[in-house]
Parts: sequence; C-alpha cells; structure tokens
Amino acid sequence: MLFKPKAKPKLGVDISTSSVKLIEISRSGDGYRVETYAAEPMPPNAVVDKVIQDIEAVGDAVRKAVKRAGSRVKDAAVAIGGASVITKLIPMPAALSDQELGEQIELQADQYIPFPLEEVSFDYEIVGPSPNDPEMVDVLLAATRRENVEARQAVLDIAGLNAKVVDIEAYALENACRLMTYQMPDEGMDKTIGVVDFGATTTTFSVLRDHRIIYTRDQLFGGKQLTEEIMRHYGLSFEEAGKAKREGGLPSNYKPEILDPFLEDMAQQVNRSIQFFLSSQSEFTELDQLIVCGGCAAIPGAVEYIEERVGTPAVLGDPLGQMKLSSKAKAQLVENDAVSLVIACGLAMRSFD
Repeated sequence: MLFKPKAKPKLGVDISTSSVKLIEISRSGDGYRVETYAAEPMPPNAVVDKVIQDIEAVGDAVRKAVKRAGSRVKDAAVAIGGASVITKLIPMPAALSDQELGEQIELQADQYIPFPLEEVSFDYEIVGPSPNDPEMVDVLLAATRRENVEARQAVLDIAGLNAKVVDIEAYALENACRLMTYQMPDEGMDKTIGVVDFGATTTTFSVLRDHRIIYTRDQLFGGKQLTEEIMRHYGLSFEEAGKAKREGGLPSNYKPEILDPFLEDMAQQVNRSIQFFLSSQSEFTELDQLIVCGGCAAIPGAVEYIEERVGTPAVLGDPLGQMKLSSKAKAQLVENDAVSLVIACGLAMRSFD
C-alpha cells in the first residue's frame, strides 16, 4: 500500500490501586507526541490486588480523568495484571493453518487453565519457532476469568469509552520498553535488562532480552507502605500523609527514621527479585542494567541507592523522554508523572499495532 491508513488512536488507561492514569499518544514518522494526559486518585479499596471491587467508583474516576484530559478519543486500551492472569507458552506444530491452530488451542486450553472454560476469556499469539524443535512453534496462551474483562468494559462504559483492547500488564510494559531503548546500553540488543515497577501496593519485576519479556514476578510491596508509616509515625490521615510524602515539609527525623529504612526495603525487594530470576535458569548470571519505574522511583536518591546496594547499573525509567508534548498536555504534570506512566504508555502504543 502506498498510503497506510492512519492508525486510530486509543487512550491508554492504567487502572491501579491508587489512581487511574490516562494518556493519548500520536505518532509522526518515527517520533511520538503526548496529546493529552490526566490522572485521578482512586477511592480507597475500589481496586484491591489489581481486582476491581467497585465498578461505579472506578468508572467515575476514569470519567473524571477523561474530562480533565480533554481528549476526544473514545477507544481505549486497558490491562489486567497480577494473579488474575494465567500465561503459558505451549509448543504447537508449525504446519497448522491459522484455523487449525485456533481449534487445537481451544481443545487443549483446559489443560492449562484451572477454571471452567465457559468462565474464561483467553487469547493466543504465535511467539516464534520453538528453539528445541524446528517443526514446532511456541504459542503464548493468556487467560483470565471473564468477570475481570467484563469489569473493565463496564468501567470504561461508565466513562463513555469503548474497550477496544484488554491487554496484560506485563505485555503493556514490554510495549512501553520500546520507548525506553534510548536509556538502554546498545538500545537493549543482546542485553539482559531488568525493569522494576514500584506501584502503590504491588512491585512488578520483569526481565527483557532483546526487548522481549522472558521473566516477570509480582511482590506485595509498594508506596502505600511508606504512606502508612508516615501516617502512623506523625498521627496524620492517609490523605495528609500522602500529600506530605509528595510535597515534603516533614520533620527532620523523617529521612533517618522512615525514608532510609524504606529505601533499604526497596533495594532488598529488587535484590530478591534478581536472585529469584538468576536461580530460575542457568543461561544468565547477571543483569546488564536496571530500569526503575513507578511512583517510588521518583523519591530523590532512590535509584542511586538501589544501584549501590544491588550492584547493577540503574536508571530512572522515562518512557516520555524522547516524546514531544502538545500544548494540550500539561507539561509540568506529565513530566512529574512520567516515571509512573509505563503501563499507560504501553497501552496507548496499541494504537499503532
């Protein structure tokens, strides 16, 4: 085709325990631009362990974010993560047609999915030739309970959006890492890169090899623990503690008594994740680099502390570092939140599939 049809934009909508983050990205040639962006706090307990508990409350938060962003785009991409998702790499004969492959996957899916198939939404994708058998291909099977998909569709419906893509967080992160190759040695080729994303309640550690995820692990650890410690120590409400954490103004004992022990906990979580990865296989003995993302990564000195304690070169992940910003996107807000926008950016990149 001489003229490729223009990709229809999709909003990347990252629904997490602490907030909803919504971003619209456009592409011109090889470059990208942030068109609109907004974030909205999530009501307490509306999302727990990446499961939507209160559809109305989450839908209202997304609706407010859409209004604040001022985007006219109605199609959206959302993600499901954590223990809600099952992924399995299964070998299949390379000679099968697309229809035959689909039929075989359906026949075999119940071997890999521990729920009745009528309660499950699943999809699959051919990853490539099986390394051990040239006559086979590796197929990635991904599944979740249908209620998880329906909850996200209902949330977007409340916000006046259409759920065009329901992705998996790990693969949204993989997609976003294409935006951070400028931060990687040799742009990540022939390199083993660890990506740690500190959320409010969950920290996700992933390993990329040649831009593909080869390992991922979730841990129950996040910024909420620091907020709760501030709250307990100084007798503040959760909202007051969160504001003090972001804006400063805490007493002089905050750093030695609360922040420094939390930074040590962050480093220990990363170190433990790396050791789990290295002990799970024999091919790799170390990481070439760590990319640190998520709200906690923005704590001054956090990345340097992790690098020193773990002994691996580390950088603060910035998926927006090479993007332009439209006049509609509030530059200060976008740049302040950039380190937390990995999943949202990865979802918005589905516009260009």
